[in-house]
Amino acid sequence: MIRVFLTTLVLVPSLLSAQAPTGVKGAVVDEAAVLWKIDPSHSQLTFSIRHLVSRVRGQFGTWGGTIVANPANWSSASVDVSADAATIDTNNERRDADLRGADHFDATGNPKITFRSNRITRFAGDSLTAAGDLTIRGVTRPVVFRGKFNGIMGSLGKRRAGFQAATVINRKDFNMVWNRVVEGANVLGDEVTIELDVAAVEQPAASQ
Repeated sequence: MIRVFLTTLVLVPSLLSAQAPTGVKGAVVDEAAVLWKIDPSHSQLTFSIRHLVSRVRGQFGTWGGTIVANPANWSSASVDVSADAATIDTNNERRDADLRGADHFDATGNPKITFRSNRITRFAGDSLTAAGDLTIRGVTRPVVFRGKFNGIMGSLGKRRAGFQAATVINRKDFNMVWNRVVEGANVLGDEVTIELDVAAVEQPAASQ
């Protein structure tokens, strides 16, 4: 399950925040849409799910994404994030091998987990939502990530944007229905919390 991927979604707010570039005073500069790339070394995509009476947390070793946004006008921004299902890590290799199998993520048949936004909304203050399509195990469902924009810093052309976001999904909506009864109770819960803490780096114009 994924602690999911939210995180991709926190990136959106950062890039979407209307702030003047460093060194510019007054009104925000009107600029073209900019490509921002998630920095996995300073970002996290995690998930958690109930297991018996506690919660199991995990992450994906290989994941990344991009954001296309004009910091002065984020209403048309878009976010695209993907994670390799085979790199799931819950700090237990036996469990991870099981999660990669056909009863859960089916990483062989469905190697990618993706999120693609279709609407970013900024509210008063720094709160935001990123609505889009989440695909797990080949099944696509609409989800909404809710989070907070953490700001933009750095000089024009080398800015970094940050945000955090989270969502809750029902794993059964993605055909992940395996469970087992122990002492009269299901081993796994159905709700999975996905969280993202993202740092995105502005890309040079030549790479866009």
